[in-house]
Amino acid sequence: MKRILVIGSGGAGKSTFAKELGAILDLPVIHLDQVYWKPGWEKPSKEEWAATVEKLIAQHEWIMDGNFGGTLPQRIKRADAIILLDISRWVCLWRVGKRIAKYRGRQRPDMTPGCQERFDLEFIRWIWNYPRRSKPAKLALLSATGPDQRVVILGSSREVRHFLDDTRRERELGELSRSLVSKS
Repeated sequence: MKRILVIGSGGAGKSTFAKELGAILDLPVIHLDQVYWKPGWEKPSKEEWAATVEKLIAQHEWIMDGNFGGTLPQRIKRADAIILLDISRWVCLWRVGKRIAKYRGRQRPDMTPGCQERFDLEFIRWIWNYPRRSKPAKLALLSATGPDQRVVILGSSREVRHFLDDTRRERELGELSRSLVSKS
């Protein structure tokens, strides 16, 4: 896996997961929120965003977290693996609440400078409605992936932890076996 896309509801833990997976696999991490938003929560034009995404997905290796539905088909097509964090809306809302309390009026580490954390009712509604409105479209896109693409759906924090732990072990075993082969 050299190009991994991480998607899911707001508060699902996409950025945290991507950062940890990037450290395990030694791959660069791209937080789409950080690339998309301009200072003051200004949006790029659709053309500018499409060009930015094309440049990002053209890279040989990446872990990319974020939804941004308009460019999701292109990103899925280019990805070797797509990981959907299908975490309960209650957990997502709890995490967003904690995030708002922790960073209110300040910038999160995975955000664009000049985009201070704030309470946004529209974002809360999106999280609440994600299972019914957004998730079915994402699942439809994932069902159309190619045979050479890996799709992983993680439905709980426990499954996320197991996936990361298993990936870490696989990576360590792979490095150990390469080391043993090179010494023979």
